[in-house]
Amino acid sequence: MWAYTDEENDFLSSRHSNAATAAAMAAPRGELASRTLAMPADTNPSGDIFGGWIMSLMDSAASMSATRLAGGRVVTVAVSNITFLQPVKTGDTVCCYTDVIRTGNTSVTLHAEVWVLRQGQGERTKVTDAEFTFVAVNDNGRPRPVEHEPVEHEPVEYEPAKYEPADANIHPTPW
Repeated sequence: MWAYTDEENDFLSSRHSNAATAAAMAAPRGELASRTLAMPADTNPSGDIFGGWIMSLMDSAASMSATRLAGGRVVTVAVSNITFLQPVKTGDTVCCYTDVIRTGNTSVTLHAEVWVLRQGQGERTKVTDAEFTFVAVNDNGRPRPVEHEPVEHEPVEYEPAKYEPADANIHPTPW
């Protein structure tokens, strides 16, 4: 991979320099939509997890959330503002979180974030975020109204007790 230009480095460092951004990066936004393990088969030629695999994982997680919100089948119509912040490594636990940005008459737009636990332990690290827009479709693949009234949503604050087991022995390993 090529090196970043000075302008790109300035952009990336300024994007995360203020206190509000740092606070926002401290905890996932929204609800846990999926969790999986990064495997060697998903690596790029540099040995990091391939960005396309991460994007596919985000699309699947956001699709599950959008399907529930729309009350049925949805299709992805747009992905915007995707940013790969840090590499994902083999063995990382990859967690996708989704949060509703808005619902329209036939569409749902979600903010999706990917956070990892390095080698399945330690502090969570935010590695990717994006916006996904879905359109609810009927059995013929034509747009249909979502089942909820159109609304604009404020971001949901992450509540660890709501999404994470309080006791590590809830799912004991059998061996």
